[in-house]
Amino acid sequence: MSNKAPERKTIKGQNFDEERALYHTTCAKVECCTFAGPKDGESALKESSDIKVKQCTFSLRYPLWHVVDFTANEVTMEETCRAPIWYAKHGKLKDCEIRGVKAVRECEDIQLVNCTINSTEFGWKCDGLSLKNVTISSEYVFFDSKNVSLSDVTLNGKYSFQYVDGLEIKNCNLNTKDAFWHSRNVTVKNCVVKGEYLAWFSENLTLINCKIIGTQPFCYCKNLKLVNCTMEGCDLAFEYSEVEADVKGRIDSVKNPRSGTIICDEVGEIITGNAVMECTGKVQIR
Repeated sequence: MSNKAPERKTIKGQNFDEERALYHTTCAKVECCTFAGPKDGESALKESSDIKVKQCTFSLRYPLWHVVDFTANEVTMEETCRAPIWYAKHGKLKDCEIRGVKAVRECEDIQLVNCTINSTEFGWKCDGLSLKNVTISSEYVFFDSKNVSLSDVTLNGKYSFQYVDGLEIKNCNLNTKDAFWHSRNVTVKNCVVKGEYLAWFSENLTLINCKIIGTQPFCYCKNLKLVNCTMEGCDLAFEYSEVEADVKGRIDSVKNPRSGTIICDEVGEIITGNAVMECTGKVQIR
């Protein structure tokens, strides 16, 4: 009885526009193909497995749904490629450009390396996302995902990491409003984090060697830790939060921290009183 692996077939240099053009393709290379045309067919590679996609362009909707064990290299997913990767498992995308809205949703074990992403809702409800050297523009990104890691990522967005559970971020530049709301178990290291109303209602958030920029950060937090961080333009910070913070330099103002100690070199104003709960947090000038 032979244990020889099946030979991998190659599909190369073709154009597909029909519905489910390569449906349930297995053990194949798909190279230098274009998925576009007047038939406007959806779901080109739906339910495929063990596929290697290289130097292809997708312009039609839902190309990689329910795909398992795949790689995508030098692939472009155009703006018209709506919801390009859903319900996929065990995939790696490298040197890709993703412009389709609602990309990567309800996926498991997906890696993205050296990619550019412009997708309004990216990375929702996934488990095991890993991004390295990626640029992202996304209004609503990583919603309700878990076990996510980012390294050397540049993010421009608005509502990022809401309801995330299990997140590690290193050496990233994050420009995003309302980030980390209701997030749990998050560690951020060596990053610039810019945005308004940062991390409200978060739990177990730790920032180490970070620069934090923006108004009213860190309110209603549980088990918040800042280690060797700086804060710029941060007023009304830490309201009703359980916090241990070591901040280098100035904090514009601190308001009614619920508990813990905030150590800094300078604070513009400490606002106490008129609280809706008991607040015992202290500000200590170094």
